[in-house]
Amino acid sequence: MLTDVRRALAVFAHPDDVDFGCAATIAGWVDEGIEVAYLLVTHGEAGGFDDTPREQIPRLREAEQRAAAAAVGVDRVDFLTGYADGTLTPGTGLRRDITAAIRRFRPDRVLTTSPLRRWEQLVGPGHPDHLAVGEATTCAVYPDARNRYAFPELLDEGLEPWVVREIWYSAGPAPDHAVDVTDRLAAKIAAMRAHHSQTAHLDVPAWVMEQLGRTAQEAGLPPGRLAEAYTVLRTG
Repeated sequence: MLTDVRRALAVFAHPDDVDFGCAATIAGWVDEGIEVAYLLVTHGEAGGFDDTPREQIPRLREAEQRAAAAAVGVDRVDFLTGYADGTLTPGTGLRRDITAAIRRFRPDRVLTTSPLRRWEQLVGPGHPDHLAVGEATTCAVYPDARNRYAFPELLDEGLEPWVVREIWYSAGPAPDHAVDVTDRLAAKIAAMRAHHSQTAHLDVPAWVMEQLGRTAQEAGLPPGRLAEAYTVLRTG
């Protein structure tokens, strides 16, 4: 892992994706002094489990995401416009917008969903929006963000090339790095509870303990520990 990270950008498809997978890890980064920002591609308008009018969902879920971010110490939460929940593809438009965000924030580390499908767990990690954002973000990290000839109009906006040095993938197959987040349990639960429209039907503490306990066990951590797991790559 890089030891001199100052800024990290988390890029995810929907409000709550980052918190289900990574909230406790991010709380740890913030505690270490890393400045973390979120970029959400959609407002999650296709989500929800009750009869809340559909036109209210985007505003509701944006507010939930901002509250969840605050629970782990993240102040900057940006949303893209023009992308519909459930229809994402890793096209050049999405790559351009993520590239612009990377050049604007200039992170050392990018966190996103894995573009690789997990055949043993289709629900959740296999959502096509998650895979699309993981692929588009990977392309934005390399080659787009560092290549001044990719999307040259960004130069006219004052967005100079930027090299992301490390990328973390969440929810992919065969993760190779587990983060012990036992001491950030309260922050994880608070972040997930902030997404009330998505988690009201869950026993959030029990879900967190079960999921993160299993991850820790699979990673070989001692009994009673909790973990979130990733595939981590240096980008050259």
